[in-house]
Amino acid sequence: MRISMISEHASPLAALGGVDAGGQNVHVAALSGALARRGHRVTVYTRRDAPDLPTRVRVQPGLEVVHVDAGPAAYVPKDDLLPFMGALADAIAEDWAEAAPDVVHAHFWMSGVAALDAARRGPAGSGVPVVQTFHALGTVKRRHQGADDTSPPERRFLEPSLGRAADRIIATCSDEAFELKAMGIDTRTVSIAPCGVDLELFSSEGPADAKRRAHRILSVGRLVPRKGVDLVIRSLPHLKDLGFADVELLIVGGGGTGGRDPEARRLVELARSLGVAGQVELRGQVPRDAMPGIFRSADAVACTPWYEPFGIVPLEAMACGIPVVAAAVGGLTDSVVDRGTGLHVPPRNPEAIAGALAALLASPRLRTKLGRAGERRARARYSWNRVAEETEKAYRLAIAGMAGAARLEPMEGAAL
Repeated sequence: MRISMISEHASPLAALGGVDAGGQNVHVAALSGALARRGHRVTVYTRRDAPDLPTRVRVQPGLEVVHVDAGPAAYVPKDDLLPFMGALADAIAEDWAEAAPDVVHAHFWMSGVAALDAARRGPAGSGVPVVQTFHALGTVKRRHQGADDTSPPERRFLEPSLGRAADRIIATCSDEAFELKAMGIDTRTVSIAPCGVDLELFSSEGPADAKRRAHRILSVGRLVPRKGVDLVIRSLPHLKDLGFADVELLIVGGGGTGGRDPEARRLVELARSLGVAGQVELRGQVPRDAMPGIFRSADAVACTPWYEPFGIVPLEAMACGIPVVAAAVGGLTDSVVDRGTGLHVPPRNPEAIAGALAALLASPRLRTKLGRAGERRARARYSWNRVAEETEKAYRLAIAGMAGAARLEPMEGAAL
């Protein structure tokens, strides 16, 4: 198949750990690479966010990334990108002029707006089926963030309209499928294909990063409030009360303590106010090939977001044989098996986080048991090759559906 991926803000070539660079970047890069290895021709379209980026980058046989001029060639927060989706669609449709893809797969709702727009243009007409992966839903974001949600107001009607117009939706977990149903989207058009993990990079075998204290808790990901890193910091005094004072919390991601990252500064100040600054290290962004050793150095990995569409970090921890303390939200309830590969805790509850961490730190046997089970689960269920295979099935369903049906009416509000 000729596959066009659209990922407007999350380039598969971007450095990870920034405010808008995280799991979606990994997902698009790894899925595209796996599909290319399975014999498909994959082109990823992403917005040019720096003037010196080459137009086309060949990543591996069968996979290239195209940087599209849509808005300024500079970083723009993802929630401010909607006005540029028409230009993105223009450039994609022009690139399709010689040979249209068999399927287009949009990542994030704004990419879907551009994908549907491009699919109706030029010689491709309405013959390109559109598959949509949301990665995060506005309804969930508004529920948890309220007035702090920075999404453009158009998201309220464009996102559900997109869900109804797409030929196929790929949800990453069962919780997302329920959310889509609540939005009025026909679940017969929904397939489920989870995120995956690079099993060649992440494994329990290999060296481990050095730690400074008897125990290490690890938190990995973008430094934004909804990721709940502050909850893990707040758990440290409770953990001390439970008899575990010689514990360090290593935080990987964001700008580190020496940068201008406002969330990093907030976390540092929080640690100081709680009297645990000496236990907390913000390492900032690190090379991806250093992450397995960092995972292997941890006694437990804490993933405690307010909400999480899926989450790749728990899979990477499990692949390295490390148990996960996970908030019982979203996709984490699918990937982390409570008392099987880790421990679930109620969301936004530092005392519960401390209790789960204490149970793990108190029992090397339990850590080993859960870690080994997690590694088996990661290898059995979450290889990118398996995810690519499930994604192919969704593509075939979308293509088959297009063969006997005309494109739905233009999406409300899609002309930008």
